[in-house]
Amino acid sequence: MSILETINSPEDLKRLPASRLPALAADLRRAIIQTCAANGGHLAPSLGVVELTIALHKVFTTPSDKIVWDVGHQAYAHKLLTGRRDNFGTLRTLNGISGFPKRHESPHDAFDVGHSSTSISAATGFAVARDLDGRRGKVVAVIGDGSMTGGIAYEAINHAGQLNKDMIIILNDNEMSIAENVGALSNFLTRTASSEFIHRLKKSTESFLKRVEAGKGVLHVARKMEESFKGLFTPGMLFEAFGFEYIGPVNGHDLPALIETLENVKKFDNSVLIHVLTKKGKGYKPAEVNPSLFHGVGPFEIETGKVLKGKGGAASYTAVFGAALCRLAAEDDRITAITAAMPDGTGLAGFSKEFPERFFDVGIAEQHGVTFAAGLAAGGSRPVFAVYSSFLQRAYDQVCHDVCLQNLPVTFAIDRGGVVGSDGPTHHGAFDLSYLRHLPNLTLMAPKDENELQHMLATAISLGSPAAVRYPRGNGYGVALDQTLEILPVGRAEVLREGNAAAVLALGTMVMPALEAAAALDAEGVALTVVNARFVKPLDETLIMALAEKYKILITVEENAVQGGFGTAVLELLEQRGLNGTRVLRLGYPDSYIPQGEQHELRAMLGLDIAGITASIRTFLAR
Repeated sequence: MSILETINSPEDLKRLPASRLPALAADLRRAIIQTCAANGGHLAPSLGVVELTIALHKVFTTPSDKIVWDVGHQAYAHKLLTGRRDNFGTLRTLNGISGFPKRHESPHDAFDVGHSSTSISAATGFAVARDLDGRRGKVVAVIGDGSMTGGIAYEAINHAGQLNKDMIIILNDNEMSIAENVGALSNFLTRTASSEFIHRLKKSTESFLKRVEAGKGVLHVARKMEESFKGLFTPGMLFEAFGFEYIGPVNGHDLPALIETLENVKKFDNSVLIHVLTKKGKGYKPAEVNPSLFHGVGPFEIETGKVLKGKGGAASYTAVFGAALCRLAAEDDRITAITAAMPDGTGLAGFSKEFPERFFDVGIAEQHGVTFAAGLAAGGSRPVFAVYSSFLQRAYDQVCHDVCLQNLPVTFAIDRGGVVGSDGPTHHGAFDLSYLRHLPNLTLMAPKDENELQHMLATAISLGSPAAVRYPRGNGYGVALDQTLEILPVGRAEVLREGNAAAVLALGTMVMPALEAAAALDAEGVALTVVNARFVKPLDETLIMALAEKYKILITVEENAVQGGFGTAVLELLEQRGLNGTRVLRLGYPDSYIPQGEQHELRAMLGLDIAGITASIRTFLAR
């Protein structure tokens, strides 16, 4: 029996002797690698924090102590140690356990997460709520893996430092540059700075000197010497300027050092930041060599690290977007490309190599990315911000206030529109049509296939005003790609099939399933007209009104929340034109968050696959 098989709760871990903890770390890594190889997942980040997770649960007692994981894709070892070992094989599958912390899943998960840079804000809230209620318990925020590039993290640390509550921030630093800079001196600083005796002595000395008139000058000099020393050799001066006591750097794979540091800091009663150095992908060579690939990876062969490819050889929408943008940029040197820490995920890696001076990675900072794009546009550029749908939510105000209000020519290439699969509700692109279509000056479109995507991209950049092109995760249909990109007529839909029973207005990923559903119903004697809507804003009002008057029955199909989406836009048009007698069936996402699962599983569950669309239309027409 492995040591991990004896751990059913953190209490079991606390009873383990220190000598058995390295073997537990090996067991945790083995379980994480095996499950991610089968299901995919965030492998490299979770491998890097195995020892840190063990130390946290050895020293602190959840759920009375709160551990808030940033993003949450570092929490796989945490899940294994908190009663979910037997279900860990269901990670990221439909009806399985989530790839992120979920409060409904375990009392040890303090806060639901999925988007980055939120842990310090949430932890500050926990600390204040604890003190207001007169409760005891420690609050720990574990941030890192790029999350400190998010602006909300600095807003939070600024507020938390001013409050100076009893809370701990652990900065998981998996970049190597700082480790090389500090070297052996950092070990000395860590041992000294985290000593409870030194901490108490420092506080007592400061208190005494404050009461003595001459002591104020001595205290000022002493503080300056300490800050200069730390600022020269460590990044501590930055965090101490925010009001946090800085501890570190600490070797994040040295269990005795981690446990000793946490035990010492646990006795403090002020705001502390512990700087922990880890190696992303630790313990699995392919992930150590290529941590970016194994950050979020699909199923792979454990022996070789070879990622197992999915079905079909069609190019992904993301790849088609990236190639088309490079073609357009070669002809127009005003075009620039922006990503928020995801050059590979958004298809901009090729652009970054071909046009490095026109490529900008702003870090995990979508708000800044949008306003930066607005500044570029105001300065004469044609910026394209490639961003996942669910991440653009974080910059809604900037899209509204800084881009659309000024009518600036920024193009939003919105990837992952619709369900995305196993990352679940924090990553599904379920709301973008709703939160964008009501913004003045914005043109909003969605392609039926990968070829139409490249034409829409060219159209968006040509407009000279805000535009968004929304497309899904995954491979296209394998259609031929036109070599000449054309500018589409704005607000013009495309009739793909003529019928006499009703009209189906389908958008984006729903066009092809709608055509298949129409073919199935045709065999039953029901002939449908099928339209590729193309544009959510502006709508093809002339065509829609003509179809409404002809059939008196319209069906809209979209991969977006039904509330406020494309179908709602059609209803609003009919109301404005006084055609209230037209029957409308809107198919889309329900008023609830969509769980994790494979894309095909979720579309079937939501009635947005061919069978579901066919059944819904059949029932509607039979009423």
